[in-house]
Amino acid sequence: MSTNLRRMIPARASAILALVGIAAALGCTAPESPAARHAKDPESLKRGRSLFVGTCGAYCHGLRPDHRDAPFLFDCEWKHGGSDQEIFDVIRAGVPETRMQGFADRLPEGDEDIWRLVAFLKWKADCG
Repeated sequence: MSTNLRRMIPARASAILALVGIAAALGCTAPESPAARHAKDPESLKRGRSLFVGTCGAYCHGLRPDHRDAPFLFDCEWKHGGSDQEIFDVIRAGVPETRMQGFADRLPEGDEDIWRLVAFLKWKADCG
């Protein structure tokens, strides 16, 4: 390897690391989930709980594990994915060939209410 090439490699590596550091400092990270935003707001969590109790818990799911035919949602065992987006998608679209109906356009505040439900589910489950 030539001497010039040996000098260029560390210089380029330093430049790349500097660019990565600048990108991180400028906030070039993934945007915060709407559920994470709602989880910081006690009123949103309260609304998420009310939506859960009145919509989900009234028919299928419960706040405590019991003998229902719908999954208990606070044990951190997510059957269709545990990310905020995956939970949102299940609530919004439902699960084919199950009793889980989609709630798109069924809640008073639309998708924001679904995000509040996701925030409440994750907050109460405390999966860390």
